[in-house]
Formats: sequence, structure tokens, C-alpha cells
Amino acid sequence: MSTATEAPQQQEPDISGAIPPRFIAVEGNIGVGKTTLAKKLAATFNYDTLLELPEENPFLERFYRDPSSAALPTQLHFLLQRSQQIQSLRQDDMFKPVRVSDFLIEKDQLFAEVTLDADELALYQQVYRHLTLQAPKPDLVIYLQAPLGVLQERIRTRGIAAERSISNEYLATLNEAYTNFFHYYDEAPLLIVNSEDIDIVSRQEDYCQLVEYMLTITSGRHYYNPGN
Repeated sequence: MSTATEAPQQQEPDISGAIPPRFIAVEGNIGVGKTTLAKKLAATFNYDTLLELPEENPFLERFYRDPSSAALPTQLHFLLQRSQQIQSLRQDDMFKPVRVSDFLIEKDQLFAEVTLDADELALYQQVYRHLTLQAPKPDLVIYLQAPLGVLQERIRTRGIAAERSISNEYLATLNEAYTNFFHYYDEAPLLIVNSEDIDIVSRQEDYCQLVEYMLTITSGRHYYNPGN
């Protein structure tokens, strides 16, 4: 009697005996794969997620079409949104659960400095100072890097309507801002990942290798460049 062929079991990272970081933050430019990696890590480690919610920002599509007209409300909406998320963490006892996030709260000021003029930035900074943004410090930050062409292709492939108007100049400026930011970042162990040749969606082995390398990190700054 014939039997149905069982589907091959998906490869999973070898996490036996490992003690994963309790709070992981994933960062990087638009389209680089932050949210995808954060969700996969959450599934692997059975973590809660703390995710950006760009779809809830009513100014974002307008900003991508005409940055000068909508930069300030876009940034203030994100800032207030993240402030509310952090307040919710406090209410849930933010030091007890384990989580993975697809943003650092510090990235808000990075974007503000790129998108706002001097007067708008001064107003934004006033609001920022009046908010209580004592976010938990990550036990590991993963910074995903990718060149402009890769970001463009990933943005095109995921097909989010609001992102169709993102200019190459804006992406390039953000890439430079992120590079400068993480050049000086020392608030937590940092893993800088060249994600140009990594496909954690279609190639599970890429994801497994990244996770297994990540689990070796306990301090300092590390570089993961699988293409070399």
C-alpha cells in the first residue's frame, strides 16, 4: 500500500545549550529586512515582538511623495507612537519578558535629523525632551546593512504602496546616517550584518547560520559578512 510522501522538515538553527539575549533589537534602512528578521527570531526563541507600525502613520505616504510638506507630522507621529509602546512595556514589567524589536528608540532622532529643517528639528527636540523615553537597553543590537540597489529591489518586491515614492536620494542619505550612527554606537553588543547576499526568506540555511553566529556574541562589536 502506498503512503503519502512527507514534506521535508524545515531546517532550524541549532540553539541547543545556547542562552539567547533576552532583548534583541534589529535595525537598518528601509527595506533591508528588519521586521522579517525580528519575526523569525521571535518564532525561533518564542519571544514577544515589539514592532514599528508604519501602516498606522497617516502622514507617511504623503511624506514619501513630498518630504518637505509632511516631515514634521510624520516624525512626531512615530515619536508619540514609540512613546506609547514604551509606556505599555513599563506597565507589563519591561524587565521581565523577553522580546525582539525591529527598531531602536534612538533611531527616531536619526530620522529627524535627516528629514527636518532647523526650526522643525528644534520643535521635535522640544517634544522629545518632554517625553519619558526610558526604553529597555537591548542585550544585542543587529544592524542590517545593504547597498542602495539591494534596498531598491527589496522595496519593489514587497510592493507596499506608500513606499513607491521613496527616492534613491533619501535611501542613500539614510544609509549614510545609519553608518555614522553605528560607527559610534556602544550602548549594547553590536552585530553588523552585510545582508546583501543573505536571503533569510527563501534560504533557511542563511537564517540558521546567522542565528548560530549571533548566539556566540556576548559583548563588543562584531561583523558578519558571509559573502566574503
